[in-house]
Amino acid sequence: MQLNQLHHIAIICSDYTASKHFYCDLLGFQPLHEVKRAEQADIKLDVSNGALQLELFIKANAPQRVSYPEAQGLRHVAFKVADVAATVAELQQLGIATEPIRYDTENGAAMTFFFDPDGLPLELHE
Repeated sequence: MQLNQLHHIAIICSDYTASKHFYCDLLGFQPLHEVKRAEQADIKLDVSNGALQLELFIKANAPQRVSYPEAQGLRHVAFKVADVAATVAELQQLGIATEPIRYDTENGAAMTFFFDPDGLPLELHE
């Protein structure tokens, strides 16, 4: 079995305008396809940045994500970048707060976290 490449990452969001602005205008993802799904009472917005594709499900009445204490399931989404410090500077220029840069205890690589409008932890990792 060859499960060696992600097809997409699905993220549930609560606010269409805030989420589209964050992922497209600020992070540079390009809209691919959008559909209003009456039967699910949501909007499905597919976006991509190069080979990376996200599937945003915007559902105003979705329950809030449990973060602290952490619950079972997906913990965070990590983006590989060439230079964490440079990417942090770009995010901060866009008004996106980041945690302080720290170093992975396993491999020493620079890393940090920032959060989407719904509080989903997003990691930067060299």
